[in-house]
Amino acid sequence: MEALYLLIPLSTGLVFFAIWLFFKASDSGQFEDLQGPAERILQDDDNTAD
Repeated sequence: MEALYLLIPLSTGLVFFAIWLFFKASDSGQFEDLQGPAERILQDDDNTAD
């Protein structure tokens, strides 16, 4: 039972930290271009001058 006094505040703090981290990444533009990098992987641009 005493473990709950430690685990509940820790889990609440962890949730708030995750929410803060998500909004910080969202504000910095981390999720603006989701299509570009996914399509660049599929394009074969390995044309090297031999």
